[in-house]
Amino acid sequence: MRSGVRIGVDVGSVRIGVARSDPSGVLAVPVETVRRGRDDLDRIAEIAAEHEAIEVVVGLPTSLSGRESHAAKAAREYAARLAARLAPIPVRLVDERLTTVTAQRRLRSSGIRARQQRDIIDQAAAVELLQAALDGERATGRPPGECLDVPEGRAEPNGGTGA
Repeated sequence: MRSGVRIGVDVGSVRIGVARSDPSGVLAVPVETVRRGRDDLDRIAEIAAEHEAIEVVVGLPTSLSGRESHAAKAAREYAARLAARLAPIPVRLVDERLTTVTAQRRLRSSGIRARQQRDIIDQAAAVELLQAALDGERATGRPPGECLDVPEGRAEPNGGTGA
């Protein structure tokens, strides 16, 4: 298992849940919910820098059959912009099937009502996503998911746009 903090990102159309791991890569914990918009890539870059992240894991919402939907295409596009913004920090796409459902179930079982969940569900989904990626790496000895390549000269030194 590689050591170093990983950042987990659950991309939604309105909000982005962010989680981080401990430096040993064992446990994922919530960080914050970032509002989608002009400065969202910059905020995620700040979080990655603040925690000295070795990589960022972005959820890829595939269907139960494994096919990619419109949401998966949008997640890929967002992850590509994030990879350009964060270069040389690697960005990996990881299957996030059922992470939001699992997060909702855990929040409900811990006594948090649906109305209260809206404020933290994105963070909880990011925790589920990142924890699954950490567990997968620990089990296989390989980094999780698909690493995005940033074409040379495509990094966005000034952050680009988050829209």
